[in-house]
Amino acid sequence: MPDEQTPVSARRSAAEGFVSEVNAQTGSDLRLVGLPDLGTPSGAAYVRWPDGRPGVLTRSILSPDTLHVFADILAMASARGVPVPRYELITALSQGSAVVQQRLPGSPPRHIDPSMVDAMVAVNESFAGLLADWPQVEVPQLHLRQSGEGTCLHETLQRYDDRSRRLLGWIRDVATTGPDQLTGDDLVHWDFVPGNLLFDPMGAVTGVVDWFTIARGDRHFGLMKVRFNLGHFAADGTGGYPTVTAAAISRLDDLLDQLLEPATYDLYWAHWSLALVDWTIRQGQQSKIDAYLDLANTRIR
Repeated sequence: MPDEQTPVSARRSAAEGFVSEVNAQTGSDLRLVGLPDLGTPSGAAYVRWPDGRPGVLTRSILSPDTLHVFADILAMASARGVPVPRYELITALSQGSAVVQQRLPGSPPRHIDPSMVDAMVAVNESFAGLLADWPQVEVPQLHLRQSGEGTCLHETLQRYDDRSRRLLGWIRDVATTGPDQLTGDDLVHWDFVPGNLLFDPMGAVTGVVDWFTIARGDRHFGLMKVRFNLGHFAADGTGGYPTVTAAAISRLDDLLDQLLEPATYDLYWAHWSLALVDWTIRQGQQSKIDAYLDLANTRIR
């Protein structure tokens, strides 16, 4: 999978091979027309259908059957005015699946201020109650009491250093005070982050994309991952992420305090602390490890 260190020529070559593979599988005659900015979204390619419609081709580890369920959910959400893409093609590949999503207008943010935070929160509110008639959609575990399967590994934090062990102790304390899974019937985007949100030039959200994990629960859970993302962006000095104003972070903090009871806030903070610190440690990305550990530990009293 191409990443931030992959040269553009190699990314384009990989995308051309991906498009050719999908065309051979489906006879779609898709044409590669470009590549997204790095990280938006991962491994994607901009394509065009023979009739001129633009699309976004992405890989998924999920089965076509699961992706068809997601497509039905997104169609329902779109019919209710939520700015989400249609899934226009789903096919199995030799490894995983491929999806061609409708290409929505707008682009991921390069700068985040309080008004854009308000727009993110507003579009997230449109997810309220959307899965009340979809009991088959998973209500996910938070993994605060024990490791998940390949994710949220407690052992990673236990081994790493004193900061991570202190954090793990707090996470396990939080686990004794509440449920270890989400509750509610909202549509939850598990990767509700700035890179998966599209904005117009006026700062309005025009699309929420990359729905490769859909969950049922409390929509506000996704906002906590935004908080970790903004903290990481603000701490990063490479210039590879959107710039974030201190006022934007303060605005999101104020909104989260209004939207979440303290005990629920702790549950969601504990999950994303565990998930993101575990993942970055196993990826060996030191700047991200330090950023997420420092941020995670600010909640510990």
